[in-house]
Amino acid sequence: MAKESMKAREVKREKLVERYAEKRAALKAAGDSVGLQKLPRNSSKIRLRNRCKLTGRPRGYIRQFGLSRITFREMASDGKIPGITKASW
Repeated sequence: MAKESMKAREVKREKLVERYAEKRAALKAAGDSVGLQKLPRNSSKIRLRNRCKLTGRPRGYIRQFGLSRITFREMASDGKIPGITKASW
């Protein structure tokens, strides 16, 4: 399970990305690289990390389900994910 501080950092980054999205798009369209450099680094969408919605694990992330591979296997074997049987994974 991810540390609470790491999860909080990701939430903070997501808010920054939302706040500066329009400004960043306008600066990119204008070709203003100096203006882009003045924006906070964490306001870039590239700096976001996909994390499991339940455990916060950053690796082995399955985008379609929003879960890590480990959580996905556990939930599938418990029958909590409809349409997934053990033979299909």
